[in-house]
Amino acid sequence: MPSTRDDILARYLHLREISKRLHQEILGAISNDALLHQARRLGLARGKTLFLDHEDEAYYVYDLAIYTAPADRSRAVDRYARSAGFEAGSDERLMLDAMRISQFAILAIEHRHDTAGLVARDVLRNSEVWLLDVGLENSLDEGELLATRLITPGPFSMTAGVNVPFEIEMLDLVCSLLPQRVATNKLSKIADDWRFAEAVYKAGLADGVMDRLAYLDLPDGA
Repeated sequence: MPSTRDDILARYLHLREISKRLHQEILGAISNDALLHQARRLGLARGKTLFLDHEDEAYYVYDLAIYTAPADRSRAVDRYARSAGFEAGSDERLMLDAMRISQFAILAIEHRHDTAGLVARDVLRNSEVWLLDVGLENSLDEGELLATRLITPGPFSMTAGVNVPFEIEMLDLVCSLLPQRVATNKLSKIADDWRFAEAVYKAGLADGVMDRLAYLDLPDGA
């Protein structure tokens, strides 16, 4: 692992570019019908028509279409992995494997990391996260909350691309959007349910998230 800020950021940016490319390729294999189905679940489409107050709302659809699926169906990221021919030990394989075991989390920013990025607390799993993200490092203050999907290809984590500024009061709304048998579980189990991210995005959209979003690191062309 590089030790200087410049070296760490160079490693992060290299992996970020790979992540962007992988997201683009996975999205390219998802049908329009599947994307519309996910948009309807978020209340962003009726029939075959999208209704977006802000064009970036579509990225919530993309994230869910890539990373989530009911228990009896396969995820797009897993289907892609089965056909990807990346060599073992390559950074492409490293990132794809990290994407497949990504976790959706609510992070509380604790302080700046000594070298680069931020140190945050995953409030649902009560674990510490070293978060590397150039934009978030410059825009988030201590004590702020952020809901995001974490990809961890090594000692640091990065976001999958879509972030939701969060307030702890939103957690009640999020839980109300989940099936009762899920919402009554331990917080760590709730966070691991495939419907949790969808509920967070719904709560964020209801709260006017796009009016408050200061930074959104997204895959180019995703």
